[in-house]
Amino acid sequence: MPERLAEMLLDLWTPLIILWITLPPCIYMAPMNQSQVLMSGSPLELNSLGEEQRILNRSKRGWVWNQMFVLEEFSGPEPILVGRLHTDLDPGSKKIKYILSGDGAGTIFQINDVTGDIHAIKRLDREEKAEYTLTAQAVDWETSKPLEPPSEFIIKVQDINDNAPEFLNGPYHATVPEMSILGTSVTNVTATDADDPVYGNSAKLVYSILEGQPYFSIEPETAIIKTALPNMDREAKEEYLVVIQAKDMGGHSGGLSGTTTLTVTLTDVNDNPPKFAQSLYHFSVPEDVVLGTAIGRVKANDQDIGENAQSSYDIIDGDGTALFEITSDAQAQDGIIRLRKPLDFETKKSYTLKVEAANVHIDPRFSGRGPFKDTATVKIVVEDADEPPVFSSPTYLLEVHENAALNSVIGQVTARDPDITSSPIRFSIDRHTDLERQFNINADDGKITLATPLDRELSVWHNITIIATEIRNHSQISRVPVAIKVLDVNDNAPEFASEYEAFLCENGKPGQVIQTVSAMDKDDPKNGHYFLYSLLPEMVNNPNFTIKKNEDNSLSILAKHNGFNRQKQEVYLLPIIISDSGNPPLSSTSTLTIRVCGCSNDGVVQSCNVEAYVLPIGLSMGALIAILACIILLLVIVVLFVTLRRHKNEPLIIKDDEDVRENIIRYDDEGGGEEDTEAFDIATLQNPDGINGFLPRKDIKPDLQFMPRQGLAPVPNGVDVDEFINVRLHEADNDPTAPPYDSIQIYGYEGRGSVAGSLSSLESTTSDSDQNFDYLSDWGPRFKRLGELYSVGESDKET
Repeated sequence: MPERLAEMLLDLWTPLIILWITLPPCIYMAPMNQSQVLMSGSPLELNSLGEEQRILNRSKRGWVWNQMFVLEEFSGPEPILVGRLHTDLDPGSKKIKYILSGDGAGTIFQINDVTGDIHAIKRLDREEKAEYTLTAQAVDWETSKPLEPPSEFIIKVQDINDNAPEFLNGPYHATVPEMSILGTSVTNVTATDADDPVYGNSAKLVYSILEGQPYFSIEPETAIIKTALPNMDREAKEEYLVVIQAKDMGGHSGGLSGTTTLTVTLTDVNDNPPKFAQSLYHFSVPEDVVLGTAIGRVKANDQDIGENAQSSYDIIDGDGTALFEITSDAQAQDGIIRLRKPLDFETKKSYTLKVEAANVHIDPRFSGRGPFKDTATVKIVVEDADEPPVFSSPTYLLEVHENAALNSVIGQVTARDPDITSSPIRFSIDRHTDLERQFNINADDGKITLATPLDRELSVWHNITIIATEIRNHSQISRVPVAIKVLDVNDNAPEFASEYEAFLCENGKPGQVIQTVSAMDKDDPKNGHYFLYSLLPEMVNNPNFTIKKNEDNSLSILAKHNGFNRQKQEVYLLPIIISDSGNPPLSSTSTLTIRVCGCSNDGVVQSCNVEAYVLPIGLSMGALIAILACIILLLVIVVLFVTLRRHKNEPLIIKDDEDVRENIIRYDDEGGGEEDTEAFDIATLQNPDGINGFLPRKDIKPDLQFMPRQGLAPVPNGVDVDEFINVRLHEADNDPTAPPYDSIQIYGYEGRGSVAGSLSSLESTTSDSDQNFDYLSDWGPRFKRLGELYSVGESDKET
């Protein structure tokens, strides 16, 4: 406490001492009179000045007051005296009045208008406002007239250490790589102090670490935090909590302080090599495992994290390097061993591999710690599995001539069971690939035979699938494709390539080529087609035509003479024999039809019909076609005209036989029997005679508005139906709104009953057993038998 009191007194008297020392420069000259400003209580007095000096000062009329300073946060029982105003015009006769205006005048600062003393009536805070600008003026007490111009002065608030340092951005987080050297910079933190940084040591901060030694240190002035220990290991400890203090007053006793926390995290570096969890791994795998299947996993642990822990795996040695491969799983950081090639238990039952794990990202700073890799041994045992049969070839190609005999062997497939306990094999054909069942196979030896004749001209290739099945385990099957090529034999005779029809001009010349024909053969000989053409033996000396073989394997037909006439012979038939070059050769006879036609002078065919001769001279074929077209057009017009004449439109006038209307009749009860003559509206009947010549239209609605018809009066007994009908006809004929257009007729007359009574037995109260049918015997011989059947006694009923 004594130290604290001494510091407060020092803070209080320091500005007064500074003011005393710096008094000569603190002379304030008024704008108009340049009066001398003296400190209150100064040994300098006006009376001690020379007469000349006094006269000079009075003539300039100046102010005299204390230097204006006030301590912040001062609180006492009385207002604190800030200073005193005095002018050399004041003789002490109390005729001068002092007036104060400006910042805080009257609210914060109060002046004694007689003595000029200024007091602070409120507690001041330098951090809120550091200085106040005020204006002082001396006026006559009685007249309030200014004796001098107003003068401006400043009251400064003197700071005291009343604010502790603060870390505005805390708590803090920082990172530093592990294994860093001593003194590596981590981060820096900054505190702020609201006190005056210029005056005294109130805002002079000194930083220190309260917690976090001996790992970190801090610069007292700059607050830079550094590592205090070298080679801190993240794997040993990853996170540190550091408590930092900032103290003002330059760190001296009595200063205020503030603290914050800093969390320092060590980031990882690749300073640890991978290490396999075990030196020997054992795996077993069936021999029929699918290629690419994962057989097992090996893992090398790395104490580092992230990319520093990533390792690549390789097979560096062993007897299964060609059959197995290892890949790295980036997520799990392990190595996956997969199968590259098929395994065979019967060939080799186990394999040994040497795998290596090496870091992908190596830090050269730690290369001296040794190789960042590790090795392990992997033993893989192949387990026996029941394998399907294996064919001697992955595919088979067979050839057979199309004229091969049925049941002849065209080829053979073989297969074996690769297991140690070999099972017999049974062969079959997948009939989905041989829908026509053209082939068979021997189930025991795999020989394929021909079941139906083959035709190369229909299909050259046949693709079938052979199935091999183990007899001991029918689920073990294998398939192999077999392609069968059908070889050609000369079994088709040549023939014309198309249906030829030759034309011969009547005015043709001898030796003129009439037609050139070519032949085709469905067979496909190895050396290509070569055809021989000839005429029938009996037509070798044909008087009209001859043939000529061309180099392109075609044939030309030539005319031997001219003067052909259509009227004598219109058509000539020329049989030609075509032979191929097969072994043995085949031949066929094709007939060429040659028509004699009339041609123009340049050889263009115009007409080949004999009827053309009967045409008038000078009438061309085009003119004849035009005439026929005109005749046909006229016939069509006549037919259309007759059809239109016979066609009649449906008459719009209603006829008796066309009056088909749908009447909806509603009955409210069962009717009244034969006397119910009003069960239907006779007025809906049509006038057959067309009285008054008015026939209503059935395709339009009447123009007149429909007038409700009067209800039908009850018909008395014995009414004359003819008279009733005539009356209703007359009403209908004179009512233009009456039907026959579609309408709904409602009849409300129920009838009066019938003298015949009801014929229904629904209301009968007697049953069949109570009825007596003896009266049937009285109806005559025809009902006698019926009466006997229904008039049996009780004994008969029981029987």
